[in-house]
Amino acid sequence: MLPTWWSSASWRHVASPDFQGSAVRSEFIRIYKSVHTWTGIVAGMVLFIAFYAGAITIFKEPLARWAAPPSAIHGHTHPLGDASALIVATLQKYPEAAKDFRLHLEVAEHLPKGISWEVRAPGADDHDHSAVRHYVAVLETGGDVQVEEVHPSGLAEFIDTLHRVVGLPYDTDPNRWVMGFVAVLYALALVSGVIVLLPSLVKDFFALRVGKNLKRMWLDAHNVVGIVSLPFHVVMALTAVVFAYHDGFYLIQDKFIHDGRWGSAFQGRANAAAPATQRDPAAMRSPADLLDSVRALSPSFEPTSLQYLNVTGPRAAVRVWGHDPTAHSPRFVGGFVAVDPYSGEIMNADFLPGHQSLSNAIIGSFFALHFGAYGGAPVQWIYFLLGLAGAWLFYGGNLLWLETRRIKAARTGNADGTPPEQRRDVRWMAAATVGVCLGAVCGISLTIVAARWLHGRVEDINAWHQGIYYAVFFSALVWAFRRGAAQSSVHLLRLAAVFTFAIPATSFLAWIFPSLGMWASGSAAAMGVDGTALAGGFCFIWLARATNRRVKGGPVDSIWSIRGDSAGGR
Repeated sequence: MLPTWWSSASWRHVASPDFQGSAVRSEFIRIYKSVHTWTGIVAGMVLFIAFYAGAITIFKEPLARWAAPPSAIHGHTHPLGDASALIVATLQKYPEAAKDFRLHLEVAEHLPKGISWEVRAPGADDHDHSAVRHYVAVLETGGDVQVEEVHPSGLAEFIDTLHRVVGLPYDTDPNRWVMGFVAVLYALALVSGVIVLLPSLVKDFFALRVGKNLKRMWLDAHNVVGIVSLPFHVVMALTAVVFAYHDGFYLIQDKFIHDGRWGSAFQGRANAAAPATQRDPAAMRSPADLLDSVRALSPSFEPTSLQYLNVTGPRAAVRVWGHDPTAHSPRFVGGFVAVDPYSGEIMNADFLPGHQSLSNAIIGSFFALHFGAYGGAPVQWIYFLLGLAGAWLFYGGNLLWLETRRIKAARTGNADGTPPEQRRDVRWMAAATVGVCLGAVCGISLTIVAARWLHGRVEDINAWHQGIYYAVFFSALVWAFRRGAAQSSVHLLRLAAVFTFAIPATSFLAWIFPSLGMWASGSAAAMGVDGTALAGGFCFIWLARATNRRVKGGPVDSIWSIRGDSAGGR
């Protein structure tokens, strides 16, 4: 909320050189600078996790393909003409699958060939991965059904969860509310930062003063990156608030727009002509017929999977998931059209890309903008780089604040020439910044590596993914407080380089030594993960060397100096 004095005339006044002579407006600038500083400090570290994990999540599908173990029933598609026979035969032997099963139409390492479903143990907690068993059924040559229990990797989903709930372990309503609060602070930091920068925007926008004054150089870089990526950050802040409180928004939309019938699009509606007894899946239309019904409605729609729901009951429905290159459909979330599996009638097209109502199109736009689900690979790479730049922005913002708060030797140096003791809160904030940010980087890299090294060697690899990440994260945090910000930053950057290099190294070892029991995918998507990690490892080496020079040769009264850090005590 901008103050009442912020009119177009005030804008011109603020942008003018005479602005600096106005005591009233200078006071407003100080207020906004304080707001920017403290909202950034409070939210900066968790936003670093959200942005770093979010940048990786942009390539969620390639990461899932990198982590997917090879299987005879993965990486292929089932002949569409045999799909009906497969569905009927599977439901005869495994009637529990009728509640929710899926037929994939795309080919990828992590997608099963036939139909897949999962069974959750009764009364099991929603976050207990070991209570969920995953199955895939394929049709053999003789017409028999082969069912195999599979253990899909939840690596990509776990990293996405870190992104969605700012580093918390589970995607629950309370955790999303925390994320929403952080997003509000984030928005305040953006608004206040722009207002603070306005008086000198024209003069300092592209000024990057490289020299001995590292604080000035970091501040210039912080301002340039912040302003250039401002539209991206505004989109992230607004959409994050929408995602955090979307249940409330949906409730309002359902009441005032859909007359309480919102859930029918997701659950399917009861068919009045359906018998009260159990329905026979053999009477369902073939998947090819259902796809024809959808194509007649939207020729540009590209189906990726068919999700069958409650097919033996009166509320049977099939959601045909996919995307439309000509629409703004979110590629990672996907749009769908609901079809009656017995009649082929279109039941609901409110979420079909290009056919949504205005309200649904607005919601879809929020998803598309947040996930970069438009423009193809170029936009994805732009979002990836902007996400990494955003993570650096929060990390660098904390460093700038810490340098501003340090006690300088020139003013208060000790009589014996030793650097002054830095304030405890400054040292603790520095250690927390290094531990949280670099701990998250190290944890994410190592848990990616674990996807291949631990597959088949542990019972619940998804629990291990979570355990490895948090073990590394909290160990890094403890190390940062134990060794101080200066030394630990070098150590953790080197560790991040090692763990990140281990990702392509794992693929290389799998090619050279098949006896290790791992695998190396030859797909472009999976190899892209290795290539990106290789580049990331070199970036961490460069950062570690630059940081090492700083801590050894920088001002002795800085918390980023080994001498100053040790003088400050721990």
